[in-house]
Amino acid sequence: MFASSAGDDLVDQLKFAADQGFTAWEDNLMRDRSVADQERVAAAMQQLDMKMGVISALRGIKKAVSFAGDNAKERDIIVQALRDVVPVAKRVNATHMTVVCGLSDPKLPRDYQTANAIDLLKRCCDVVEPHGLVMVLEPLNSKKNHPGMFLSESPHAYQICKAVGRPSCKILFDIYHQQITEGNLIPNIDLCWDEIGYFQCGDNPGRKEPGTGEIHYGNVFQHLADAGYDGIVGMEHGNSKPGVAGEQAVIDAYRSVDPA
Repeated sequence: MFASSAGDDLVDQLKFAADQGFTAWEDNLMRDRSVADQERVAAAMQQLDMKMGVISALRGIKKAVSFAGDNAKERDIIVQALRDVVPVAKRVNATHMTVVCGLSDPKLPRDYQTANAIDLLKRCCDVVEPHGLVMVLEPLNSKKNHPGMFLSESPHAYQICKAVGRPSCKILFDIYHQQITEGNLIPNIDLCWDEIGYFQCGDNPGRKEPGTGEIHYGNVFQHLADAGYDGIVGMEHGNSKPGVAGEQAVIDAYRSVDPA
């Protein structure tokens, strides 16, 4: 996001972000980075007093019928992937891991798919919970970016997390995705509140920084602050303009909607 200003080096980008006032960072690619890079990033973040946001638990295997289906092999692959990502999360001091629940199973009614997902998530909780890690389930919009995904609605995610009933299974409420899927953002955030573990954002349309679309991020962020949210909000979007000027526009956008 800040490569034009800070260069390609991961640590230089973190230093630049810290200088701008950012206190946390997330990296969807972390699982695939070398152990040396993971350790270097972790050391830099500790020195900069920055927290690690979500890392992707199932990167590269999310586009399959897994949680919703009844194929034992596919379900075992998910459990093993969670086992494999635990040491990565611990190495980089991450506490939350994004879990995308795969594709819908067209041969099964949705209620059976939901029951399958709940069962598999309980198995996954048994893997991550002893390590103090939290899976955050991300509903993805099916209208623009992710057709065919099993989990797209925040009420469905809430139902699943309530049924799993474990502290290691919560919702990743991506404001961009939920604006497309259902809108009514603040009421839905309130209804899901006790099962939300993490937020991500991006404006719509375009999936760029706040202020480039229709979402009133000043109001949304103020609502999160008033409700007592003190976790991380991930910047899950692109930049609306190229180069250094575009990166400064991102920084300015967040300063303009920051309730602090």
